[in-house]
Amino acid sequence: MKKWILIGLLAGGVLLFWYGYRLVFGANVMTPEGKAVEFTIATGSDYEIVGEKLKTAGLITDVRGFNQVARLMNYHRNIKPGRYMIDHGMSNRELITLLRSGNQSPVKFTFVKFRTKEQLAAYTATKLEMSEKDFLAVLNDREFLKKHNGLTPETAMTIFIPNTYEVWWTEKPEAFFNRMFKEYKRFWNDERNAKRQKWGLSRLEVMTVASIVEEETNKNDEKNTVAGVYLNRVRKKWPLEADPTVKYAVGDFTLKRILKSHLETDSPYNTYLYPGIPPGPICTPSIPSIEAVLNGEKHGYMFFCARADGSGYHHFSKTLAEHNAYAREYHRMLNEAGIR
Repeated sequence: MKKWILIGLLAGGVLLFWYGYRLVFGANVMTPEGKAVEFTIATGSDYEIVGEKLKTAGLITDVRGFNQVARLMNYHRNIKPGRYMIDHGMSNRELITLLRSGNQSPVKFTFVKFRTKEQLAAYTATKLEMSEKDFLAVLNDREFLKKHNGLTPETAMTIFIPNTYEVWWTEKPEAFFNRMFKEYKRFWNDERNAKRQKWGLSRLEVMTVASIVEEETNKNDEKNTVAGVYLNRVRKKWPLEADPTVKYAVGDFTLKRILKSHLETDSPYNTYLYPGIPPGPICTPSIPSIEAVLNGEKHGYMFFCARADGSGYHHFSKTLAEHNAYAREYHRMLNEAGIR
């Protein structure tokens, strides 16, 4: 009898050991198609919330086992918010070791063009943990911006140069802005600064003119020519008379035709009413548009007008009479298309 009791105890011990081993070292993570997947832990989460989120996402098969190992490994005292890449087949121990380490993976933050701070803040909130409201508050914080080379809410957008950046998902709004400001300063190297100085332009002025070029054409092969027209107007102190600035002043970027009523909009961004370069950019210009201003084509053109063939390219003119002829052709096309 004692023999069977001993055998039973040994068997029970073996099973208990096997269960514990499987609990800690057995595979508990399943990912779609067996590929690494992104998993985020929000600031303020506890280990049970993490476990439930893993279960809801279908990434672990045994949430109870996860919680047991989490307690054993003191994960409840070492929760690190962030973005983590989780591999298929990970054990509870491997998974908790990763999450507890805080060794998160950066987010590839890519953006192209935004016309307003609100658009930028809304997009950023979809990519990082920060809220749209909190980031927008930073973009409007005059005291904070002033510390960054005298930026203002009107000029804060100039530091956001469309590209791909690696940033932490948990980045706070101020830290994220500081990171982008460093990227902005890195972009403005000695070569680019020398080019803008030859044109007699500040960085803000380059970015503002580039934003107008960005809105005027998506044809990179004519951006240098478009930029040259605006640089000629700046040099001769002519009003820029740029239609995109009127759209910005009106607040309607869907306008397909600029009317007389639009040209009467009283705004420092209305370059038909106010001469010189506007107080800030009307969008975040792409690098090709910035380079187009820095390498503006030297020519005698003072006007340009969209071609009536729908190609997206423009006619360039040296005289108002020539420009008006192209403009009549373009307006005739708009009338025939029913665009009033």
